[in-house]
Amino acid sequence: MLNIVQDADEAVAPIHDGATVMIGGFGRAGQPVELIEALLRQGATDLTVVNNNAGNGEQGLAALIGAGRVKKIICSFPRQSDSQIFDAKYRAGEIELELVPQGNLAERIRAAGAGIGGFFTPTAYGTPLAEGKETRVIDGRGYVFETPLHADFALVKALRADTAGNLVYRKTARNFGPIMAAAAGHAIVQVREIVDVGELDPENVVTPGIYVNSLVRVDREKAPAAA
Repeated sequence: MLNIVQDADEAVAPIHDGATVMIGGFGRAGQPVELIEALLRQGATDLTVVNNNAGNGEQGLAALIGAGRVKKIICSFPRQSDSQIFDAKYRAGEIELELVPQGNLAERIRAAGAGIGGFFTPTAYGTPLAEGKETRVIDGRGYVFETPLHADFALVKALRADTAGNLVYRKTARNFGPIMAAAAGHAIVQVREIVDVGELDPENVVTPGIYVNSLVRVDREKAPAAA
């Protein structure tokens, strides 16, 4: 059942200590900064975060990591030119990293949302990332078995929603949002606008409302910080 809440703080209130939280965004594009900042204020700790990277600058996910609230991050690109907060935490042994190739990360999340029990992929075969995992040779090529990646919560940014929770995204800000919403037990979505049912073009709806649990309109979104 969809719950349209008054503010970001109310939206993230259900997130508990030790939760696994998927956070949308490809770097800064599509990162739900207001929801992340609300999670900082909320106080949940010992979180496992699933994201494409490990934060940029000192805002959003990087701030959550810097506050010591993330015990483990599962991502594809933990280091960029401005990922100094994660880098310092990792070197100090204060955060655990599970490195997942980007295509595998996306497919593991998608598999969770689709109810798929796992898949074989050639990516990472013969590398340290395949250690401890089932492997097979299929048609002469080596494959690694990857399991679905579920989460307790997902924090997602979309452009517009209707009162049934159907979502429309803005260009590349879409990135991981749709598959994370489907893979999480509770999807929390921030949007710029909420309209009545029937006002969205059905051809533009990417995430059906059945995947959305909490919806909040953010009046003034923060511009991404410069690198």
